Amino acid sequence: MELAYYSDYAVRLVNTEEPARNKDALTSVDAVRELFGANAQAARRATDADVTRFRAVRARLRAVFEAADGGDETLAVDLLNSLLMEFPVSPQISGHDIRDADGKPDWHMHLTDHPSNATAGYAAIAAMGLAFHLTSYGVDRLGLCEAAPCRNAYLDTSTNRSRRYCSDRCATRANVAAYRARKRLETERATETGRSADTAQPATPSTER
Repeated sequence: MELAYYSDYAVRLVNTEEPARNKDALTSVDAVRELFGANAQAARRATDADVTRFRAVRARLRAVFEAADGGDETLAVDLLNSLLMEFPVSPQISGHDIRDADGKPDWHMHLTDHPSNATAGYAAIAAMGLAFHLTSYGVDRLGLCEAAPCRNAYLDTSTNRSRRYCSDRCATRANVAAYRARKRLETERATETGRSADTAQPATPSTER
């Protein structure tokens, strides 16, 4: 498993909440377990107590994205370093019994956590994955969706650093909203121009008989 994969752990957790819409999907231990995806063994460690702990980690991860999105690179790094110190991991070379075409192990880097609970394990992997993404691609690759009121987190992997939205759906919605706003402005300007033209017309003198 490539280390870049782990950065998605952070995105998945942050996006369980939509503050602007007052929505929170992280309300049960089942919701916590779903975040682990295919890592069923780690998910089984989750208990009801992890719901509150996950929310606390989520707030700290969102703060990293907010700092990065706001252009404060130093703050983003400081916040992420704080998570890395609190939730450490050990990188290991792993093969997972996967063989390549020649029958040799498909060696790759794997992050091994040493959790006291499910939250610690998840936070360690999420923070390390985000750190690898940040140092590999840059702080400006961590963003928050510009399609208000969404503000979901995303990782920009575009070649020209042009991503602004968390999904195609949000991009489409924002483009439609921008188009409608332009059309309204054009209509308003045309109306104002018409009124100005009418005002500027000279009065027609009356004909005396």
